[in-house]
Parts: sequence; C-alpha cells; structure tokens
Amino acid sequence: MWISKAVSLSRAAEREGASTDMGVTTIGGGSASVMTRGEQRDLEIFSPAGLVWQPRAGDTVLVVKGGVGCQEQCVVAADTAACAPEGFAPGELFLYSCGGASIYLRGDGSIHVRGPVALEGDLSVHGTISLVGKVDIQGTLTINGEPYRPCRC
Repeated sequence: MWISKAVSLSRAAEREGASTDMGVTTIGGGSASVMTRGEQRDLEIFSPAGLVWQPRAGDTVLVVKGGVGCQEQCVVAADTAACAPEGFAPGELFLYSCGGASIYLRGDGSIHVRGPVALEGDLSVHGTISLVGKVDIQGTLTINGEPYRPCRC
C-alpha cells in the first residue's frame, strides 16, 4: 500500500512541476500558436526585460509548461543559432531583425551596426569618429561651441 501511495505522490509532483518542450511556431506574433506534441494556441510570449520579441511562423521555439498537469504554457525563446554572424564568440551579443538590421557587440569592445540609423534625442560621442559615405545634416552644425558657417569664397 505504501508503494502505491509513493507512486501516486510522485505522479502528482510530476503533473504539478514544470517542463519544457521544443516546437515550431505555426502562427507567429504576440499570442503564438506552437506545434509541440500537438498544437497549442494563444501562448504568451516572454522575453528578457528591455527586449520585445515575437516569433515568426516557422521559428523553432522553447515552450515552458507549468501548473497542474502542465496546462499553463508560454514561449520563452527561439533557436537563433543559424542567424549568428561568422566568428561569433562566447560572451558576444548579436541583436537582429528579419529586415536585416543588426547590432553586434563584439568581444573586443567594438560595436557594429548594420542598417539605416535614426537617432532621437541628444548624442554625445567621445573619441575618434570615422564616417564613410554621405553625411546629411538637417539643422545647424556647431564646432567647438561656434556655429559653423561655410566659406563661400
């Protein structure tokens, strides 16, 4: 009798614990549907603080299952290994979008930005700046505290 109670308690603990599963997103967005052992619909999406992310249809994602009988489920991550840049090393960070824009924080301290950049607010830069390509300034340009006035010689 004590064996059947122990087995029963063990199964109850398994039903109330958390587990994970890999799946493929069938419907992307903020309330995704994922095919694991069956299709789960309207799953919440969780991301690290400060990062907003929604999976696309066809993404391989990690689904966390919890609660009684693992009935509560959510998507917490996607398999992004195939999107890593060449030479990607441990400790580096690569943030990218499906449109091709990216920010690559390299292990050597450099930052590589790909795509058009729009800055809002103040920008303060210390150190050397190297620009390649066209520079278009809308507004005024101040150099060493003095408004720039081009020579019209």
